[in-house]
Amino acid sequence: MALFNPNLIRTFAPPVMEARRWIEGVEFSPDHPLINVSQAAPTAPPPEPLRQVIADAALNDPVVHLYGPVLGLPDLRAEVAGQWSMAYGGNIDPAQVAITSGCNQAFAAATTILAGPGDEVILPSPWYFNHKMWLDMAGVSCVPLLTGPDLLPDPDQAEALITPRTRALVLVTPNNPGGVEYPPALIRAFYQLAKSHGLALIIDETYRDFHSSTDAPHDVFSDPDWADTLIQLYSFSKAYRLTGHRVGAMVASSARLAEAEKFLDSVTICPNQLGQHAALWGMRNLGDWLAGERAEILTRRAAIEAGFPRLEGWKLMGAGAYFAYVQHPFDIPSVDIARAMVEKIGVLALPGSMFTPQGNPDGARQIRFAFANIDAEAINALFDRLAML
Repeated sequence: MALFNPNLIRTFAPPVMEARRWIEGVEFSPDHPLINVSQAAPTAPPPEPLRQVIADAALNDPVVHLYGPVLGLPDLRAEVAGQWSMAYGGNIDPAQVAITSGCNQAFAAATTILAGPGDEVILPSPWYFNHKMWLDMAGVSCVPLLTGPDLLPDPDQAEALITPRTRALVLVTPNNPGGVEYPPALIRAFYQLAKSHGLALIIDETYRDFHSSTDAPHDVFSDPDWADTLIQLYSFSKAYRLTGHRVGAMVASSARLAEAEKFLDSVTICPNQLGQHAALWGMRNLGDWLAGERAEILTRRAAIEAGFPRLEGWKLMGAGAYFAYVQHPFDIPSVDIARAMVEKIGVLALPGSMFTPQGNPDGARQIRFAFANIDAEAINALFDRLAML
């Protein structure tokens, strides 16, 4: 008889892979192609100068083909520390930065050093499904912090959920799936809440480069003892289109990173060397290019915000970074609406039920659209098709 880890059996299947199966065997005409707004990942390769850097390193630097430091290249750790210290008005040491194989691994490492089976982590809902999946696989209890129509978590409601088993609070801003940007005062309130209860605050800032404000997203790093409480996560994938190279970062106390090193060494041994060199070069040389990418995303966000009022009964709950999170007007579950959109109008999006606790009535009324990979023309076509439902 086959044996399986019961935690894995209880974990739901990867939602993006499930949604991709919905389009298998479906034929889309050339004049009515599929509009894929299901996944928040760049579909274009890195800019050519960055690809040249990767190629040159692969051909001419033998070291990139060998194991590197478990916590990442020293130069990249120092670059993150320096740029983050300036951007956030704080003091971050290179020893407080680890480079990981993507931001998902950073989350896995962060929660592994904090919590074991039976412990609890408070996760706002709607949540990023990979966060929920990892907690389930690890045997860590995910405690949902339900958000209201504005999709912003409430610190008082979070405090009511804290128990002796609670180990961490998690925030994602700009939010996936909601798109909303958490105000600095709200982030500070959660930081003070975690600090007062001796908990960790994990802030996933994967989409920080596409924030609508050029100011620091929060002031937590200005606290001299931030490292006692804060763990910040980041991804280079979205900023420099390095999704296939798997490069992320975790900023935390050096003591916590020493524990994370055990986990990372047992999983990947070291982050992708080519990807790290690319990320370092990008941080040093692609500031103007990244500013252009951010401007384009903000333009697409504006088109999304302008378009939803055209649709009768639809409600735009949040929009930002790569995402629009909406409430649909139909009396059938969102998963059925999402499947019907593929067949009837050639649109692939993810239902809210993939981002909420099982059986949650809100998830049945909600849909996420990842708009970062479609231009203004495709956004207009998206609204034309949604109007046909």
